[in-house]
Amino acid sequence: MDDSSPACRVVRPGDGYTGKQGLDYGTGVSAESAGARGLCLHTLVVPPGGRGTAHLHEHHESAVYVLEGDSEMWWGEGLAHRDVVRPGDFVYIPAGVPHLPVNTGSTPLRAVIARTDPNEQESVVLLPELDALLDQRLRAAGEA
Repeated sequence: MDDSSPACRVVRPGDGYTGKQGLDYGTGVSAESAGARGLCLHTLVVPPGGRGTAHLHEHHESAVYVLEGDSEMWWGEGLAHRDVVRPGDFVYIPAGVPHLPVNTGSTPLRAVIARTDPNEQESVVLLPELDALLDQRLRAAGEA
């Protein structure tokens, strides 16, 4: 087999990386690690009380499988929607939909994430204005 032929790859977990959205990912299958052309698959760990920043993935769908930990996912225009996510749940995130995960539990949130973008961070678009909006909403709810 020459170097231009498609080849299977085994990717062993390494040091991982912190993504643009402020979350820690374990190295998995991607364009960077395995030469993937149409998908990215990696692990995510969010500490208790931790959260990402509001973001979306342009032109790419995401799927999440929660291994352990309780969390919330705020999503949609203005992060107007909130779903509780528990171990064993699958989450589908359409391309271009703003979202923000929050670990509401007392243990680390561990999940496996797949995306149709083979690049680990290329399609991430940060939405800091939605972070501020959610902070205001959560403060108001705490005062009620």
